[in-house]
Amino acid sequence: MDRFFKLKQNGTNVRTEVMAGITTFMAMAYILTVNPNTLTAFGQIEMGWYSVFLATALSAAIFTIAMGLFINFPVALAPGMGLNAYFASVVLSSAATDKPFTWEMGLTAVFISGLIFILLTLTKVRQMLLDAIPDSLKHAITVGIGLFITIIGLKNSGLMSIGVEAGQDIPAHTFTSMLSYETVISLGSFQDTTVQLTLIGLVLIGILMVLNVRGAILFGILGTTVVAMLMGAVDFNSVSASEAKWIPDFSQINFMSFDWDGVLHTGIISVVATFTFVELFDTFGTLVGTANRAGIMKDPVEGKKRVGKAMLVDAVAVTGGAMLGTSTTTAYVESAAGVAEGGRTGLTAVTTGVCFLLALFLAPIAALIPGSATAAALIIVGVLMIQSIKEIDFQDMVVAIPAFLTIVMMPFSYNIANGISMGIIFYVILATVANLRGGKNSKYEVHWLMWVLFVLVILRYVFVGGH
Repeated sequence: MDRFFKLKQNGTNVRTEVMAGITTFMAMAYILTVNPNTLTAFGQIEMGWYSVFLATALSAAIFTIAMGLFINFPVALAPGMGLNAYFASVVLSSAATDKPFTWEMGLTAVFISGLIFILLTLTKVRQMLLDAIPDSLKHAITVGIGLFITIIGLKNSGLMSIGVEAGQDIPAHTFTSMLSYETVISLGSFQDTTVQLTLIGLVLIGILMVLNVRGAILFGILGTTVVAMLMGAVDFNSVSASEAKWIPDFSQINFMSFDWDGVLHTGIISVVATFTFVELFDTFGTLVGTANRAGIMKDPVEGKKRVGKAMLVDAVAVTGGAMLGTSTTTAYVESAAGVAEGGRTGLTAVTTGVCFLLALFLAPIAALIPGSATAAALIIVGVLMIQSIKEIDFQDMVVAIPAFLTIVMMPFSYNIANGISMGIIFYVILATVANLRGGKNSKYEVHWLMWVLFVLVILRYVFVGGH
């Protein structure tokens, strides 16, 4: 075990890795219920709740274990939040049109985007991003993801509430610009049980971390779950709990449910482009951010090799997840929770993957973990990831402005890709201006691939849009 995963070489041991893997699973176990709820869109998309549950658990298990065994990387994969919402919204918004975009077409689009990723990875295009993007933006990506994870926790907990005071109704599944006098973000109600439990979780995890207890995040999640049960805040009759089965029924899985004829007569290009673009930067950000936090990038040469190999597993996971019947499977930012617990090798990922396999048989139990228990953990993970901000030179505006925009656009636009895109645009512009001015300020390297990304990002926002 030690020789295979190089535990001593990475300053870790079996107990630490297993605890870290369980912590990662606990932090992202919500996807087992959230993904089926999202993709079935409350009965309007006939994929089947349990079918999507099976696809979610299997894709997470298979490709997370693959990441651990073949790459020795402490990162877990599962169907991605955001991309699953986009998947559902495309199907729902087209339901009433002359050419409805069915869920089978959606899976086909995901499969095609996965093939594109495999090609980009095998040709080393994705790996070149590691050399092209400057270190300042890499650190900013880590910090931005930390804040992104934090805002997920705040939103899921109810500590952060969204207030809309518009004078007109806002249609469902649409985005709207806020008026200057409207309150957008506010503090949630302390009378809300979920908020109370999240605060209890924050206190529990905080105390355990101050006392240097190994597994503080995991024990905090478990402790909060027990408190939730005592408070009667665990719904034993929820949809996920009622449909979850102790014995997996694999006959219900939507395996290879593609519609190749349908996509030829439907506008699929923009859908594939969106899946490809968002996944490209989401995965890059997650892998680099997690690798930085785990200390993998301390050796730049070896770190880049491992991240490059991890990108291939991620690419295969996109196509594999589509074959199993779920939206884009991708590297998960919640992997940082396990890294924060000391996870440094693939044993962490293997442990997480095994937990997802067990979840197939323990689905009723997994469905009982309250969102407040994991919300507190995600907020604490944000504290740990924001530490990379000290590596950014905010006295240098060529570095500071792109880094700042990368950091803030991730949580405030609720999209990792948007943050990276803003960083790329402003770094290319400001670094080029500084270099043209000459003198001592002409020191900023702008890799040719940054110019390619600059153009692609602009084209993406012009033709595909920002949502």
